Amino acid sequence: MESVYAALLLHKAAKKVDEKGIEKVLTAAGVEVDKNQLKALVAGLEGKNIDELIAGASAAPVAAAPSAAPAAAEKKGKKKEKKKEEKKEEEPAGLGALFG
Repeated sequence: MESVYAALLLHKAAKKVDEKGIEKVLTAAGVEVDKNQLKALVAGLEGKNIDELIAGASAAPVAAAPSAAPAAAEKKGKKKEKKKEEKKEEEPAGLGALFG
């Protein structure tokens, strides 16, 4: 992942995005360079417009949140209501026993 960040940094600085440049950035940051990953990244970016890739990545659809969570919250609320109702029913019976 650091290789991608280095490539983006070079691109933003209007420098040539190549193996040598990415390796220099990673070395300066104290990151171990994986030569195979570096070659694969440069080959993958070759001939592509990085600005278009960034724009396409930011326009990717966001995954919808699961709808089961609100249902779980409702169940918890119902359990609390049931407990309160049970307590209310118990209290009058206890008071009735005191007076008669």
